[in-house]
Amino acid sequence: MGSVALCIVYLVIISIAYWAYRWRNPKCNGKLPPGSMGLPLLGETLQFFAPNRTSDIPPFIKKRMERYGPIFRTNLVGRPVIISTDPDLSHFIFQQEGRLFQSWYPDTFTEIFGRQNVGSLHGFMYKYLKNMMLNLFGPESLKRMIHEVEEAANKSLNRWSTREFVELKDATASLIFDLTAKKLISYDAEKSPENLRENFVAFIQGLISFPLDIPGTAYHKCLQGRKKAMRMLKNMLQERRVNPRKQQTDFFDYVLEELSKEETMLTEAIALDLMFVLLFASFETTSLALTVATKFLLDNPLVLTELTDEHEAILRRRENPNSGFTWKEYKSLRFTFQFINETVRLANIVPAIFRKALQEVNFKGYTIPAGWTVVVCPPAVHLNPNKYKDPLEFNPWRWEGMELNGASKHFMAFGGGMRFCVGTEFTKVQMTVFLHCLVTKYRCHGIKGGDIVRTPGLQFPNGFHVQISKKNEVKQDTTS
Repeated sequence: MGSVALCIVYLVIISIAYWAYRWRNPKCNGKLPPGSMGLPLLGETLQFFAPNRTSDIPPFIKKRMERYGPIFRTNLVGRPVIISTDPDLSHFIFQQEGRLFQSWYPDTFTEIFGRQNVGSLHGFMYKYLKNMMLNLFGPESLKRMIHEVEEAANKSLNRWSTREFVELKDATASLIFDLTAKKLISYDAEKSPENLRENFVAFIQGLISFPLDIPGTAYHKCLQGRKKAMRMLKNMLQERRVNPRKQQTDFFDYVLEELSKEETMLTEAIALDLMFVLLFASFETTSLALTVATKFLLDNPLVLTELTDEHEAILRRRENPNSGFTWKEYKSLRFTFQFINETVRLANIVPAIFRKALQEVNFKGYTIPAGWTVVVCPPAVHLNPNKYKDPLEFNPWRWEGMELNGASKHFMAFGGGMRFCVGTEFTKVQMTVFLHCLVTKYRCHGIKGGDIVRTPGLQFPNGFHVQISKKNEVKQDTTS
């Protein structure tokens, strides 16, 4: 019996050793990029999500670039991963969307955003939804919307100027959410019996958390926030079906029209997931961008002066000084677009873009096995000293003479390829109009907070509290 038990123990040890060896040395028909697969099951997940306060390339990425080069392998949340900090490979991945690679997200993200969300759909269905979204975010729609954006920005800034200070991230999130929800579903926070935004706040707080669905955990609160928000959206959709409008006034009306067509590809589940993702993406990322942009303005007086001069010049050129902000004026703001590009380049709000290899891919002597996750790392591209001189310096003038729209090998703040963000222009319109209203009518200075932490996504753990005052008024300094 003793020898049998010894043999079993021996076999178990051999099996574990072989499994650990296979974990660290995955099968591949060619040459895998160098790297480490980390601990069995866990991989290097903890190191990847470790908080850091640097504006540079995330420490996890930078250390491995220095050790392995611009293309390396690792393991995150139990999945084998190739990480690309190489501009050529990253560009190639975007250009081969739908052929060699496709959009991919971890199962926890799919559970959170919905299995029918636009980011998880491919091929013709994705193109169909993209065309639907262009109905909301296309140039003609934005031209009509620009006055609403200006009205909302002026109203919010005026309200904030009556307060001692405001927490800017939360305040701009509320502004953007209310504006977007109005265009999407005619939602009015002041008239609605339920607070839709509160459910999204709960959702966001648990978005990047350990996926443990137990009451009390951040992940559980995240799922509950989604369920409540989806229930509200479904009730609104059903109510609109019962009481349809004679004319299209929002995106819900357009969706209902699509759902009523006989041969439509759209389902109610896909439509609701689309609404959810659009509401989340528009207000969370844009409010972060606006908060970082304001921080950069306050930290760089020369930039603030240049931006203010450009916008005040618009006011001087108007025949009617009380006329609203126009599309022509928006398109004329060269320095503002340089400022926005520099803001999103340095902020790196989206630190990683996920794809999956559909088949075995060979690139620069390395093999990417079929089924492996591929992560494009925008910070490594945006902070490359070979492309951007003094990459950690905030310098909007570096964009003079450069293309300010679209994506390239060296700029992918809004994605790239077929999945270049449809809402990019919408984001730029909101940022530009807000900045126009801010710098022409108000003064702003920081009170407290403003510290940035990345996990790896950008956060303001202590908020960013600022004081807003009208230019013709003087407020007492609350920092003394």
